[in-house]
Amino acid sequence: MSRVRVLLADDHRLVAEGLKSLLVPEFDLIGLVEDGRAMVEAAKALKPEVIVADITMPHLNGMEALAEIKKFDPNVRVIFLTMHRDAAYARRALEAGAVGFVLKHSAPEELVLAVRAAAQGRTFITPTLAGEVLQALKQHPLEAADPVASLTLRQREILRLLVDGLTAQEIGSKLHISARTVEDHNYRMAESLGIKGKAELIHFAIKHGIVGP
Repeated sequence: MSRVRVLLADDHRLVAEGLKSLLVPEFDLIGLVEDGRAMVEAAKALKPEVIVADITMPHLNGMEALAEIKKFDPNVRVIFLTMHRDAAYARRALEAGAVGFVLKHSAPEELVLAVRAAAQGRTFITPTLAGEVLQALKQHPLEAADPVASLTLRQREILRLLVDGLTAQEIGSKLHISARTVEDHNYRMAESLGIKGKAELIHFAIKHGIVGP
């Protein structure tokens, strides 16, 4: 029987090595990448059966990368790993199309189980959050509309830099666009999301997993 082909995406080298040691004995680890863009390209080139990915990564976070992968592989199976012990993050992962949600500190006990479940077409949520997540889903079923989906990749890049404390001029310099273009993006994001000001934009970015808290 062939082993499940797994792609691993995590920008923390020591963590990635630890995860690798958990996966290799049972699965075929076909790739290890360190950012969201590389995850998209590796998924396109290597065609893994399951992707294990951190949520917070450079360039594109895990959820943004998943959205890009779904454009060419709508049946992709992604398990998200995170440090955030928050049912809201797990719900966001499911809304993004993930089939698994595992806390990093629980990975030694749960990651292999999650990958097995994903390979069999089942969903795995870390038990410490499962009850809270299922209760939340009963009260508020998953919504098709995702506010993050209304943002362009450029706007998400700007949001991450905004959270890092960069000014419009510094963001423009980093992205090779003008400060005025940055401010225009900020205005358009706030308008489309129905919020006001940079402080609320930063809060939105953290709440919806565009950046880590």
